[in-house]
Amino acid sequence: MATASAKKLRPKYLSLPALLFEIRLPLPGWISILHRISGALLVFPLTAWLLWLLDASLASEAGFEKIRTHYLQLPLVKVGLLVFIWAYCHHFCAGIRFLLLDLNKGIALRQARASSVAVLVVSLALTAVFGARLW
Repeated sequence: MATASAKKLRPKYLSLPALLFEIRLPLPGWISILHRISGALLVFPLTAWLLWLLDASLASEAGFEKIRTHYLQLPLVKVGLLVFIWAYCHHFCAGIRFLLLDLNKGIALRQARASSVAVLVVSLALTAVFGARLW
């Protein structure tokens, strides 16, 4: 009977959405995750979308005009282009940061945090500059 009264330790249920809000990553961790996300965005959907746009615009002169005057003026398309502009700018800036980290430049905690802030600020500023030209 003594074994029946002893509680069996059971594994804790970990809900993934709850875990995402419980984990507190430092800014360099978020920059790393955003670097991976931006790289995936650049490889998969952007490449397919740009190839489709290129195919449609090179098919005929009317196709080029339709893409330029109608399709690229849609607000949803502009938002999509803005996301891809951010992905490119962030991936570029974070890539430079990671190259410097590979060369053992800025690996101290204070420098790593400062370079993470710089990547975030510069990538968002570049996105704003290029996005302003888009709209």
